[in-house]
Amino acid sequence: MNTALPARACGIDFGTSNSTVGWLRPDAESLIALEDDKITLPSVVFFNFEERRPVYGRLALHEYLEGYEGRLMRSLKSLLGSKLLKSETTLLGSALPFTEILGLFLGELKKRAEAVAGRPFEEAVLGRPVFFVDDDPVADREAEDTLVGVARKLGFKEVSFQYEPIAAAFDYESIIQREERVLIVDIGGGTSDFSLVRLSPERRQVADRQSDILATGGVHIGGTDFDKQLSLQGVMPLFGYGSRMKSEALMPTSFHLNLATWHMINAVYAQKSQLALKSMRYDIVDPTGIDRLFKLIEQRAGHWLAMQVEDAKIALTDSDRQRIDLTRIEDGLAAELSRDLFEASIEPLLERVRASVSQLLANASVTAEQVDTLFFTGGSSGIPALRQGIAAMLPNARPVEGDTFGSIGSGLAIEAKKRYG
Repeated sequence: MNTALPARACGIDFGTSNSTVGWLRPDAESLIALEDDKITLPSVVFFNFEERRPVYGRLALHEYLEGYEGRLMRSLKSLLGSKLLKSETTLLGSALPFTEILGLFLGELKKRAEAVAGRPFEEAVLGRPVFFVDDDPVADREAEDTLVGVARKLGFKEVSFQYEPIAAAFDYESIIQREERVLIVDIGGGTSDFSLVRLSPERRQVADRQSDILATGGVHIGGTDFDKQLSLQGVMPLFGYGSRMKSEALMPTSFHLNLATWHMINAVYAQKSQLALKSMRYDIVDPTGIDRLFKLIEQRAGHWLAMQVEDAKIALTDSDRQRIDLTRIEDGLAAELSRDLFEASIEPLLERVRASVSQLLANASVTAEQVDTLFFTGGSSGIPALRQGIAAMLPNARPVEGDTFGSIGSGLAIEAKKRYG
């Protein structure tokens, strides 16, 4: 979008997996390059113990995979609305509240954006999911208030919010030629968010668009949840998930659930967790899986494994089968994954996503046939079963591809210009 003067404010899409910063300025792209020439900064912090410093984004992942001693933290946004948010963790011998870790990453986003812009940002529009927390308005409000508090500590004097799918809608509106009734489907790393909006070229400059937002909705399901189910069904059985105890009971699942959940992986490395595992080792009928689990923990390879699962999930978008090489843990060990297994593992989640879309249409008093356009954005929107399931609900809707990682940040930049000039 061309503007006569640079906007005062920026738009920040703090994502579960990737983050962007948008800023409208004359004759330039709306998204700021945050890491080399890339517009996204993976939402990752690696605390490098050897050099006693935090690193961010792709460099954080690189140093972790290169074997530097340290602590990797990913899916930071998942902390918002979780019980962990009010607690702290130990890093380099000191207790660090999780809110400060959020502040470190958001501060890095602000610093990098300001370095490119050559000026400070004191006002910002932050994207937020329709629900940080499902069915709990108090916890949802606490999550937003926490984000405001963190942003103010970083030097933002004015902070406001826009729903992420609404921001994506405004980005799409900048290129349309006629009025459309659009369902925005934003499937990110942590949430699935939906907005049914009325868009048109004539409405682009209108400040108050409330009457054009027909309904919003969402559910706390995203890419990390899909990763988790693929891991549990396709990989964790190799590490003892589902093992039978001598008492005929199944092995407790908490260890595997934590390993399959990005922001809980470090809990498996705790001494208490390892002692509990060792105490049950001789009560398991076949210890093969749990012994592999010990090797995984000894190598602190939980995040590495989660990355392999995520890569396999992405590969299954275009292929029917994918293999994860696990010789790092044991010679000849591999997980053989298929798209059928993946789709079966996430079907209960997809059912909840489709139910959320149905509820949204009901809330808007709009029939499925009246939706003109289906706009997909977000890193997890490419999953075939998800796309096909939603498209089948809307027989007349034309599917449109948004910028997978950029639509929300661009839309937030548009909103920031409108609100703050």
